[in-house]
Amino acid sequence: MDMNAPIEIPATFEPSLPLDSSVLEEPLVLDGMVQQFDPVLRAADLAASMPRQWCGSYKSFTSGSTVEVKLTLASVEPIGQMVNLRGDMEIAGVSTPVQGNLNATSDQLDLLPLAGELADDLEAGGDFLGLQGLSLSSWQAPRLTNLGGSLSLAPSCSRSEPLPVRALW
Repeated sequence: MDMNAPIEIPATFEPSLPLDSSVLEEPLVLDGMVQQFDPVLRAADLAASMPRQWCGSYKSFTSGSTVEVKLTLASVEPIGQMVNLRGDMEIAGVSTPVQGNLNATSDQLDLLPLAGELADDLEAGGDFLGLQGLSLSSWQAPRLTNLGGSLSLAPSCSRSEPLPVRALW
């Protein structure tokens, strides 16, 4: 068998449909409204309306323990479509300054604890990565041997002290 011989394959063509000229005559009309999204405006709105205190818990995937977390944002500043966050986070009684960015378009959060010593399986060099803003984040450890964890925050903190009792009259 000659390997250099041309291979002939019979070609079959389907007949094309005739062009419907009525489609060309009708203009394209969209029903409803077109949503306009401005990420810079949303970043400014988020910076103005974002709660400054967040409370919740952190669950370690390595040890399985759950600890209390309190995040206090001292500075929330819009920079383009990003919101620059700075503040303090208390994890199991250990306080650390934090710095982060929140993307106003995708609600992606990167939050970096800046202290050298952290609590409960958290190591310096790791960060919290959230795909739903501040409400739910995961701990990205700096080493593969640390499984990380889950941080769940809510924008309101419950009071630890009881409310004062007031008389009705």
